[in-house]
Amino acid sequence: MSSGYAWLRPTAEEHVGWDVDVLYGPWPRHPRDTTLPEVRARLAASPVAGALALSTRGPLFDDAGGNAETLRDLAGCPELLPVGTVDVRDALTAEARLDELAAADVRFLRLFTVDQGAEPDFPGYRRVVRLAVERGMVLLHDGDPRRFGPPLTGLGADVVFLDLHAYVLADFLLLTRGEPGFRGTTRMLSGPDSIERVVEYAGARHLVFGSRTPFMDISPQTLKLRYADISADDRAAIATENVEELLA
Repeated sequence: MSSGYAWLRPTAEEHVGWDVDVLYGPWPRHPRDTTLPEVRARLAASPVAGALALSTRGPLFDDAGGNAETLRDLAGCPELLPVGTVDVRDALTAEARLDELAAADVRFLRLFTVDQGAEPDFPGYRRVVRLAVERGMVLLHDGDPRRFGPPLTGLGADVVFLDLHAYVLADFLLLTRGEPGFRGTTRMLSGPDSIERVVEYAGARHLVFGSRTPFMDISPQTLKLRYADISADDRAAIATENVEELLA
């Protein structure tokens, strides 16, 4: 007789090629700081093969220094791709930061509008977004997509909304109409059919995997994919292929 529960053993349906929501370093609201080696160990013990990551020094303390730290730290981490950031409270320096990131071939820019107190109608926020889109960067965007989505429409932008919640899913699906570059992560889609609704109404291309490691456990996130009532092709798109399309 076998012991334990089958769902405790990861299966191929939980394989994730890219996790778009990974951080390392200090975070004042978290009980403890999590180092890069700890984050790498957590990912290595999970079904996640690769991730987009950055040092929290960038959004919390110093964007230029944080970007340099991320690039330096991740140079020896083949499974992690560096993500850049800028301080939207000081948009006058954003162009230089973005040029530095572009010169380093950083494809993804993470915006911390919640922690930096930016609103969608702030001039500095709008300038940062415009400059990033002009440089072909993919925005990893926090905050409520109902508030930040409308100003981003019509720009031809690739945007991953990191805080897409099941409660606002209908509005997000409306936003995706005519916006092939709008995507959300699976992290907060806690409804019993949230993933299925996105696939049915907008298509699997509008979802990517995000775990918010190390602040959240990875296994509940991979189990969502495992048990979602979607095709194997749609699962592969969400777990891996949609991010690889952004990297192409």
